[in-house]
Amino acid sequence: MKFLQPWHWFALGSAFFAGLTAILGKLGVAGLNSNFATFIRTVVILVLTAAIVSFRAEWEWPRERALQPIVFLALSGVATGLSWLCYYRALQLAPASAVAPIDKLSVAFAMLLGVVVLGESVSLRMAFGGGLMVVGALLVAAG
Repeated sequence: MKFLQPWHWFALGSAFFAGLTAILGKLGVAGLNSNFATFIRTVVILVLTAAIVSFRAEWEWPRERALQPIVFLALSGVATGLSWLCYYRALQLAPASAVAPIDKLSVAFAMLLGVVVLGESVSLRMAFGGGLMVVGALLVAAG
């Protein structure tokens, strides 16, 4: 596999910004209700993504007006919101250095759900790597 394909850059950006999110979120929930903090974050994301979609002129509804993708995106939004609410509450209760590794177990959950729900294949290397991620996250969080 050729490294540093376009998707790699986006994935690395996602990882970097997710790490930054933990630190900024920890600073942001100090003295605020975690649910209200999540609301503020959500409004900022709404404004930012609306600006990007507007700048790129990407306001277009699917041509076939299929409802299924919209339903799945809405459910994804519910899952994201619940994740953020739990994440910010955890940041209020524990150090970011303990919360972030446990939050990154989402990678292992995504791998497992990809196999179970989407029927994606899993190699021995992928399973071993996923297992190492779980062990690593738990070791870091317990330390």
